[in-house]
Amino acid sequence: MTVQQTELLYLPPDLKRELLPKHVAVIMDGNGRWAKLQGLPRIMGHKRGVDALKDLLRCCKDWGIEALTAYAFSTENWKRPQEEVDFLMTLFQVVLRQELREMVEENVQIQFVGNLQALPRSLQDEITRSMEATKNNRSIKFSVATNYGGRQEILQACRAIAQKVQQGILKPDEIDESVFESHLYTAGIDDPDLLIRTSGEMRLSNFLLWQMAYGEIYITETLWPDFDRAEFHRALCAYQQRDRRFGKV
Repeated sequence: MTVQQTELLYLPPDLKRELLPKHVAVIMDGNGRWAKLQGLPRIMGHKRGVDALKDLLRCCKDWGIEALTAYAFSTENWKRPQEEVDFLMTLFQVVLRQELREMVEENVQIQFVGNLQALPRSLQDEITRSMEATKNNRSIKFSVATNYGGRQEILQACRAIAQKVQQGILKPDEIDESVFESHLYTAGIDDPDLLIRTSGEMRLSNFLLWQMAYGEIYITETLWPDFDRAEFHRALCAYQQRDRRFGKV
C-alpha cells in the first residue's frame, strides 16, 4: 500500500485531500486551566498536553498533512514560576529522549525553532541529537517552537542582515522577502496554512508574526489537553470552507 493510499484510508470522507492545509501550526493553550478544573497541579496539565500533541502529530501523519509546528515555550514563558519553568525544561528533555526512537521509526523529521542557546545545556544537547537523528526523515516535518518570540525573531533577522550589509556581503537592494525569510528561525519551513489556537483566546501571542501573513486562524474553546481528532477534524472542515484569496478578488 502506498503512502497516499494509507492517508486516504485514515482520512475522514468529508475531508478532501486536495484541500487540506499542507502546514498546520498550533498554539497549545489551556494546560493550566485544564489542571485547575481537574483539581490537579499545573504540571499535570503540561503532561496531559504532551499526550495531546503526540496524538495530533500522529493524526497529521495519518491524514497526509506535511508539516506541524507547535508553540511549546515562548520567550515570555520565562516569567512563570521558576518551579514550573524547571519542570517544563525537564519535561522537554525527558519526552525527547523517550520519543526519539519512535520518531525515527515513523519517519518524522523534528526541528526546533527559537533562541535555543538560552536553553539549559543538557536540553540543547538532546535537541541537537534528535534533529541529527531525524534530519533525513520525510513523512512529516515537526517543528517545535521553543524559547520562541515572533518580535525577537524579526529583530535578530534584521540585525543579521544589517551586519552582512555592513560587511559588504549583502547589498541593500538585494534584500527581499526571500533573503529576509532565510534569516528567520523558520528558514526552510513553509508558512502555515492554518493556525489553531485552543482555549478560546483570540490573539497570536507573538507566534509566527511574519509567517502568518496569509494563514487562516481557527479558534476553539477546547482546552489543549482535551484537543483530539474530533476537534482537529472540525478545524479542518472549517478551513476547507474558507476562500483563500491572498489579496486577490
